[in-house]
Amino acid sequence: MEKLESLQEEIAKSLAQHTFVKITLSKPLRKNEGLRNVYIRLVTIQNQQKFQFTYRNKTNDVVKNYSFDEVLQEIATLLTHTFRYAVIFTLQEDVQIFVSKKKAITLKKAAPSFTNKLPETHDRPKEKRAANKNYLFHLGVTDKEGNVIPKMADKYRQINKYLEIIEGLISGVQLPKKIQIVDMGSGKGYLTFALYDYLKNDRNKEVSVTGIELRERLVSYCNQIAKKCGFDELAFESKMIQDYENKKIDILIALHACDTATDDAIAKGIVANASLVICAPCCHKQIRQQIKGKTQESPLLKYGIFKERQFEMITDTIRALILEKNQYSTKVFEFISNEHTRKNVMLVGSKTNKKAAVNEIDKKIQDLKNQYQIDFHYLEKQV
Repeated sequence: MEKLESLQEEIAKSLAQHTFVKITLSKPLRKNEGLRNVYIRLVTIQNQQKFQFTYRNKTNDVVKNYSFDEVLQEIATLLTHTFRYAVIFTLQEDVQIFVSKKKAITLKKAAPSFTNKLPETHDRPKEKRAANKNYLFHLGVTDKEGNVIPKMADKYRQINKYLEIIEGLISGVQLPKKIQIVDMGSGKGYLTFALYDYLKNDRNKEVSVTGIELRERLVSYCNQIAKKCGFDELAFESKMIQDYENKKIDILIALHACDTATDDAIAKGIVANASLVICAPCCHKQIRQQIKGKTQESPLLKYGIFKERQFEMITDTIRALILEKNQYSTKVFEFISNEHTRKNVMLVGSKTNKKAAVNEIDKKIQDLKNQYQIDFHYLEKQV
């Protein structure tokens, strides 16, 4: 344990010299146990300096504060039983700690990664917008105590990221006192329930949310849960997207509606003059089917996987241009990490009063179609 004593000396020295920045522990011995990283920094709480440990688990973060004596013991325990690698970051140097399979500890010093210390303010944990909600239990995301079920951790993370994005988008547009929201292709309703609850109960907004889903069993299932939760202004209807006729839509949402169903949804939003059109496109088949057998000059299209991705981008670019043609300001960004799914692009249109340069946009669309020998984009025929 001589090396652990050296580690403790390094921490004590950096504190005495006021060069301590932070400590990270990573590379867990057993990845399936859930604890992935630990981040350690100095914080000042009620005029007392503490070491704040953030334990990054698969499903949640746990924050604990320790004194100097406690921190040394906790780090020793973590390096002995849980992690194989740690770094002490100081303003003078980085001290890297390696733990072998035989528990041998090696220290290595490197040039400093930081030139400034971290602030010692006591940060609050990041807000979880869908924390401990009844609908999450009924949908199978949490247990009765509100704990996230491990296999649903990615879904829970997606829900919170979605609400974070929606909150930012809504703040940037003009909406009526009572907001009419339609979620087309709502599926099992995870995000539909989350949005309704967040806007209605957390943000005290008047909202009416309708989920459109073709599969009757899912519609029945979601309506039952909405009733159990007392969500009076949330309802689900079983029909095809193109058959939905309500012209009063303030926010149109279509997440992972397959192929041209995304275009049907966008068209409904445009026709209804919706303030926001939010979609995460999926299954870009319509353009790819048109160019089968046609020789493409671009070397990017020589390989199948590149061809697929290229035509996904072309499909969504034309969608964005058509939205712009109809007086929407558009943006495209990553919805969730592609660690969970490659279908992670979100396309958003926000209604503006700015007159669109229709001829210029038409030319851009036509140039794309000419370049790639595309006859038409499905959305063009819907609006």
